[in-house]
Amino acid sequence: MAQINFGSRVGVWWSSDLWAINDVITRAREIERLGYGSLFYGEAGGKETFTQAAALLGGTERLVVGTGIANIHARSAAAGESGARTLTALHPGRFVLGLGVSHAPLVEHSYAGSYSRPLSTMRDYLQTMDAVPAEIEPGAQRPARLLAALGPKMIELSGTAADGAHPYLVAPEQTARTRELLGPDKWVVSEQAVALTTDRETGLRRAHQHLHMYSQLPNYQNSWLRQGFDESDLVVGGSDRLAEGMVAMGDAEAVAAHVQRHLDAGADHVLIQVLGDDLAADPLPVLRELAPTLGLS
Repeated sequence: MAQINFGSRVGVWWSSDLWAINDVITRAREIERLGYGSLFYGEAGGKETFTQAAALLGGTERLVVGTGIANIHARSAAAGESGARTLTALHPGRFVLGLGVSHAPLVEHSYAGSYSRPLSTMRDYLQTMDAVPAEIEPGAQRPARLLAALGPKMIELSGTAADGAHPYLVAPEQTARTRELLGPDKWVVSEQAVALTTDRETGLRRAHQHLHMYSQLPNYQNSWLRQGFDESDLVVGGSDRLAEGMVAMGDAEAVAAHVQRHLDAGADHVLIQVLGDDLAADPLPVLRELAPTLGLS
């Protein structure tokens, strides 16, 4: 299993595409100072993921930076592997290459690609990465790879051909199933959205806004059905039951307890995604408030 030097068991997931990169770096430094162990972010047509990783790694000292996820349709496997090796050579143990097959609408419309046979596509991509010669960044540690794995076959692949899984929009029970399928020697890094509010209506409003896009994507719909939800929960924005199942709502103690459920279920590291009243909300006020309750500062 590739090395990842998480400074704590709780990190941050932040979709920062709408922020200027210098402002993102400033907040990354504060996230590091607060004691969070990582900063992960997505790739869905915004900032280029490796460029952003290089900026964040160079702008911090200890923080682990992860792609959550790098879209395999956005670049060749050889480019992804060589770029990840360079970042790992510069910042050993601090870069995590999260990889995912993305979703058919994004792949077919934004990247003009084909979304057929995603499991085979990912397997072939990883094999091509493995074939990149050792002379590319000689002596560097192999980059840590996690797969965006929701279904059992992709979770299995994340154990046999990668270093573990990065579950997204899952309940702690799914973290437990992922750990069971992977065994004890692979990384499980689970994302958990949070709405820090004691007003249920405010929490639900933020959760439904967060779920609006995801609820229309078959990959997540199928994941939620496997997790015990049913067709009535798959309305646009999700049902209230789905919203409360996917988003930790309440005060700091309630949020910390939900994070602990993922850790108790077998997660090595849990990524908090702060939900605000709009998609470009600054996560730092909530992260500052949560840090003491999470035992970080």
